[in-house]
Amino acid sequence: MSPRREVAPSPAPAPLKLHVPEPAVRPGGTPDFSNIRIPRAGQVDRPSVDVDPEAIRDLAFSVIRVLNRDSEAVGPWAGALSDSELLEGLRHMMTLRAFDARMQMAQRQGKTSFYMQHMGEEAVSCAFRKALLPGDMNFPTYRQAGLLIAGGYSLVEMACQIYSNTHDPLKGRQLPVMYSSREHGFFSISGNLATQYIQAVGWAMASAIKNDTKIAVGWIGDGATAESDFHAALVFASTYRAPVVLNIVNNQWAISTFQGIARGGSGTFAARGLGFGIPALRVDGNDYLAVHAVAKWACERARRNLGPTLIEHVTYRVGAHSTSDDPAGYRPKTESDAWPLGDPVIRLKNHLIVRGAWSEERHKQTEAEILDTVISAQKEAESYGTLHSEQRPTARDMFEGVFAEMPPHLRRQRQEAGV
Repeated sequence: MSPRREVAPSPAPAPLKLHVPEPAVRPGGTPDFSNIRIPRAGQVDRPSVDVDPEAIRDLAFSVIRVLNRDSEAVGPWAGALSDSELLEGLRHMMTLRAFDARMQMAQRQGKTSFYMQHMGEEAVSCAFRKALLPGDMNFPTYRQAGLLIAGGYSLVEMACQIYSNTHDPLKGRQLPVMYSSREHGFFSISGNLATQYIQAVGWAMASAIKNDTKIAVGWIGDGATAESDFHAALVFASTYRAPVVLNIVNNQWAISTFQGIARGGSGTFAARGLGFGIPALRVDGNDYLAVHAVAKWACERARRNLGPTLIEHVTYRVGAHSTSDDPAGYRPKTESDAWPLGDPVIRLKNHLIVRGAWSEERHKQTEAEILDTVISAQKEAESYGTLHSEQRPTARDMFEGVFAEMPPHLRRQRQEAGV
């Protein structure tokens, strides 16, 4: 019988710890975007629309860009838009920026309770809208008003909705900036984030079931990708090959947390589509031409029954999350100046100047014209009432537009209210 050997006791296990992602820099520090890998403009290939998703996995980790440092359009994603179309796109972005500035000021003056700016993100929604057809439906969040402006929606009605006045098309039943217009393919904005994704996929599935030709487009911010609805939508979209385009607007910040909290260890947000077999692309969200080209590619896939596409728009939220937010509490004040992808309005302006279709003088003149148009729309909207005026929707309005036929209990409540 062999002698018994002594076994050394195992060391006590180390206490378990959680990893909490931290931003590269805090307020007071030097802005740092070294973690963002930016390929040269024109470097990323443009695959065929019917490509096998497995063959383009690398597009979920790169960034599709068209405009180079010399403001020239280069590469396989360039060349889809004429000068007149680009000038129209520039006006749309300038209009959205001017409208933002006036509504932000109106909120500070107490004319409305709340507002959310699009500063730095104008190209995402304005360019994408021009890739859609009448009848297509967007399921947006609160920073895609460019879909409405580029679609010809009334600035007066937008302002009236913000003021919740007598001409508010939603009768005061939505928070300011939560627009809705079926005619313009803009589904009612939901304050519960990520619901837009499952709604978009469901609408797209219904369109296919009806043998229709209209596609759906879903929108979500980087922070809301951590919601379970985001993943549920990808399951249904991939399983049934729904005719839908799913957009992630990665503007680097949720309401006060940097994008790494929601992204976790996946590398990019677009990469999350790979596990579902969904083609996933990343695009320079401050490049109007690139956004439009990628949107056209994805929309064509949906229309040809090739299934969903996931797009991550790499951009930056220059302003606060909303008028209720102070970004100085969680990021350096100069961070927006260091953003490597620049300003979408300035980049498109410079591109048109290089093409000989624009000039600094014409740009300044157009800025003034657009501001006059926005101020005129604002004044008309304010003539119908603002937050603290007596001109507002009536109590009767809250009973209307909910049911096709009002049920008895609501009729009784309306009678009891005397409206």
